[in-house]
Amino acid sequence: MDAYLSPTPAIDSEHPAVRDFARAHDPGGSVRERAVALNLAVRDGVRYDPYRIDLSLPGMRASTALLQGHGWCVPKAVLLAAVARAAGIAARLGFADVRNHMTTEKLRQSMGSDLFVWHGYTELWIDGAWRKATPAFNLSLCEKFGLLPLDFDGVHDSLYHPYDRAGQRHMEYVNERGSFADLPLEAITQTFAQVYPGLGRTVLDGDFGADGAREAAAG
Repeated sequence: MDAYLSPTPAIDSEHPAVRDFARAHDPGGSVRERAVALNLAVRDGVRYDPYRIDLSLPGMRASTALLQGHGWCVPKAVLLAAVARAAGIAARLGFADVRNHMTTEKLRQSMGSDLFVWHGYTELWIDGAWRKATPAFNLSLCEKFGLLPLDFDGVHDSLYHPYDRAGQRHMEYVNERGSFADLPLEAITQTFAQVYPGLGRTVLDGDFGADGAREAAAG
């Protein structure tokens, strides 16, 4: 279990900002209660933003997402793993390919697809089992898009909902990529180069949440 408690170059759980965040949001109590609280803190304390993708190691670090205050699904999953490890809770990263039926038109055009490869979530060791938590979409974003927020109770896996509040198709899991003690950055960058040519580092103008809200209202 040491591999799931130790810092890595990406899961930099010994970074002072990560340790301070973990201490500030760790309520004490059982591992389950602490994991639930830390997941919620990462989910809502760091804004989801897929308009800014930096596939360099510094750009994918937990501390980077925390200090910037925003990140897409993978850095937010890395951050939750780092915060959990800083709090003494074993954590690893899980990945899957998902089809997002409600992505913004701007992001779809940039990616050339509604398929999100290497979508990241976090697996936390709670009561003798790995539990999946997905801290990607902050609550305010869900409210703008009309999505059901992803809650995590530490007992059941927390994965993307297949439908939104209105019953429209949202997320579809199409391929599982497995679990990792550290960020498989080389594999991610190789796949991104194949699936999204030229995406390597992307910064789009605009506000992802605002764009999504406008499209939802227009639709």
